[in-house]
Amino acid sequence: MAATIPPTSLIPVQPVFTDAERLALAGFLAGYRGLTREAYTLDLRQFTGWCRARSLPLFSVRRADIETFARELEAKGRARATVTRRLCTIAGFYRYAVEEELLDHSPAAHVRRPRLDYESHATALDRNELGALLVAAGLGPPAEHALISLLAINGLRVSEATGAGIEHLGLERGHRTLVITRKGGKVVTIPLAPRTARAIDLAIGERTEGPLFVTADGRRLDRHGAARIVRRVTRRAGIAKNVSPHTLRHAFITAALDAGVPLRDVQEAASHADPRTTMRYDRAHQPRPARHLHRRRVHRRSSAVAVCLDPPARCLRPGGSRPGRAALRCAFSNRQLPSRTAVRRSPGLVRHDREHRAGEAVLSLAVNRVAHQEQA
Repeated sequence: MAATIPPTSLIPVQPVFTDAERLALAGFLAGYRGLTREAYTLDLRQFTGWCRARSLPLFSVRRADIETFARELEAKGRARATVTRRLCTIAGFYRYAVEEELLDHSPAAHVRRPRLDYESHATALDRNELGALLVAAGLGPPAEHALISLLAINGLRVSEATGAGIEHLGLERGHRTLVITRKGGKVVTIPLAPRTARAIDLAIGERTEGPLFVTADGRRLDRHGAARIVRRVTRRAGIAKNVSPHTLRHAFITAALDAGVPLRDVQEAASHADPRTTMRYDRAHQPRPARHLHRRRVHRRSSAVAVCLDPPARCLRPGGSRPGRAALRCAFSNRQLPSRTAVRRSPGLVRHDREHRAGEAVLSLAVNRVAHQEQA
């Protein structure tokens, strides 16, 4: 019986993207870097995979196709914020293709996006839980204490905390400072609370260079490792909520607003471009319409946040929620902030003052809670 010889002819393979589509994808993503590019790459990978599964060329997509893609994401249970980001990425990609004259018009120009709630629905920690978390972190390894302090007292993003290096630590006009890279590549100098500075000193030990936070094998701690540390400290604190690094940043903003820190100061400390983003974290007040935001008058109450780190029992009011006058005298006798004259002279110190107020507000809530428990 004769053996069957398989044919040796080559089967043509249709390329996944055309040259114009490949150029548009590469050019759009090249305009970003870091975590932003990773997020946009994920969004476009999901959208292009959805188009490829339906044999739909990327530059033949119509508005109805993008609307269908969004509805399928909603049917899968994706959050409205996630769907909105996917659509924003798609709209930005097609807008880039039109600007580069690779496409005549953008099919995503008039796509309707889900309406987002004014108030944030992320997991929140109250002042008791935030204080318990800081206490549990202080009883653990120095690296965990330093990381939790940066996230909860300074309100850093997890990428800002894990991306910092030992050589970025400094001293400016009596402040312990840290140079971090904000969202968008903006490099700023932030003041450190004395408690955070001491925790960082213990965490780095004898090291003089390299990452601020390292793993057991000496590599830089990434955001996934930071999330595991936050979950571990949360369990030690007896908190049953699903707490992430962003939850601590959320708690920092909420606690600072609740302590009476002006909205502008909290916005500066959180590095928000729009004050409406900061107000979404304000769970203690009813949301205000955006058109009336500029009319909101917030009085500065530095006395509500300028407290010493270890106030005596006589300094605390009943309930431990706000410091009394004795605590203020104790705080201003050993104040860490520059004088008002120096603040008026230097715009950089104004920013440090704002960030210090927000951080001290969060720290005061935790310290007062612990002192009140000791009295009880």
